[in-house]
Amino acid sequence: MDSLRMIETWPVPTAAVAVVRDDGTLEGTHGPAGHRFALASVTKLLSAYAALVALEEGAVDLDEPAGPEGATVRHLLAHTSGLAFDEQRAMAAPGTRRIYSNAGFETLADHLSKATEIPFPEYLREAVLEPLGMTATELPGSAAKDAVSSLEDMACFAAELQEPRLLDRTTVEEATSVVFPGLNGVLPGYGQQRPNDWGLGFEIRGSKSPHWTGETSSPRTYGHFGQSGTFLWVDPEARAACVALTDRAFGPWATEVWTPFTDAVLAELRGERVPSQP
Repeated sequence: MDSLRMIETWPVPTAAVAVVRDDGTLEGTHGPAGHRFALASVTKLLSAYAALVALEEGAVDLDEPAGPEGATVRHLLAHTSGLAFDEQRAMAAPGTRRIYSNAGFETLADHLSKATEIPFPEYLREAVLEPLGMTATELPGSAAKDAVSSLEDMACFAAELQEPRLLDRTTVEEATSVVFPGLNGVLPGYGQQRPNDWGLGFEIRGSKSPHWTGETSSPRTYGHFGQSGTFLWVDPEARAACVALTDRAFGPWATEVWTPFTDAVLAELRGERVPSQP
């Protein structure tokens, strides 16, 4: 795909991108496939998927108590537990605000570890990484932000999201649909969003503006971006997913290049001509 060569102009030391069709076909890649990058908050997608496996296994229930008083597993996954961004402090009653929370995902991981009697990094490896052959991926720390992975591995995960083998399709559909609709909140790096739609661990694009996906991305687009300059989106209407990994922290550079890049990828997927890249 010619559009993928746009990363050559990104102001980053190293970048790698891939586009995966909904039938699992790797449409194109650019950059080092095996290089390991810090995922930052894209880690949450992997952690959420492990939680959904635990749900289907019967180890946990979405509506069982977890986290602060009145909160559940569902609240933690949907960033509506009321927990603060990076500390175990309740800022709101569960279900009333969308407060993006690393602490919430760390609380979720602790809850899953107790429920399964398996340390969360090990559970993630056994439930998700090994079955998908993601041998370059590991979680050495926080379930919210500390995974490292490669383009090759994350392309496998992008294929799984579109054609799930580890989960029932209805589970993935629920996780990638809006949970607790209508809640407002701040999308880190992009400001207040009304509403700030989220699924079970997956951010939903909806009508958000500004946003890290494309201006032509469908409202059904879901995924996550990370402060290490990474993102993964799935656009069901385009019937494709895109993974981008870099080794430069998120900042103005990312907000400037990510949206036109995604729009160019979507245009090429529609069969439109993309201007030649350097």
